[in-house]
Amino acid sequence: MGKIYLVRHGQASLGATNYDQLSPLGTKQSLQLGQHFKDYGVVFEAAYCGTLLRQQQTLAQVLNGYQTPLKNHTINPHLNEYDSHAIIRSVHEGPIPNTGTEQGYREFFRLLRLGLLSWMTSKVIPENTPSFNHFTEGIIKALETMRTAHSGSVLVVSSGGPISTALSYLLGMSDQGRIEINLRLRNTSVSELNFNAKGLCVVSFNTLPHLAQSEYRDWVTYA
Repeated sequence: MGKIYLVRHGQASLGATNYDQLSPLGTKQSLQLGQHFKDYGVVFEAAYCGTLLRQQQTLAQVLNGYQTPLKNHTINPHLNEYDSHAIIRSVHEGPIPNTGTEQGYREFFRLLRLGLLSWMTSKVIPENTPSFNHFTEGIIKALETMRTAHSGSVLVVSSGGPISTALSYLLGMSDQGRIEINLRLRNTSVSELNFNAKGLCVVSFNTLPHLAQSEYRDWVTYA
């Protein structure tokens, strides 16, 4: 039986001009996760991530902490996140709320929830965004490709949208449930899937084994 470790990227730069890069804390979170995998004795057969910079930076830091070279790296755009601004603009005509303030942060995620539900129920198709069914199909296809290509442990670095979509699909969750687990995924959290010739099975969700000690309490982030 093989295992897929689905890892959400480290803390990115929410509110900055360029969100798509790790913050200093995000770099430390990712490095710590790699060290945990090494200490825990996980032997990876392959690694995958999307094309986004924060995903690739996370994978690089995890492998730095892992301290064991992996020759088999694959970039798969189906592991990319949806465009949250495009999702919001599909249901909101005004400016995107400023997440640098508490009120703006709350409004941003209120609109994101509304936009996600509208996208999932095919009421809108945001600009430069596939339909939600197509988005889901791409993620499941990527995981099925890994299932048939490997028999050991596979490291996959992605984002909250693809990871929550995969998990909720496999668990048969409602659209509302998909949204809630999406927005509760923590940075560098690990969700595990077991796989064999018959298919994929969810084993764990949103765990932070590398940040379990009290000294890392302030390292737990969501954006």
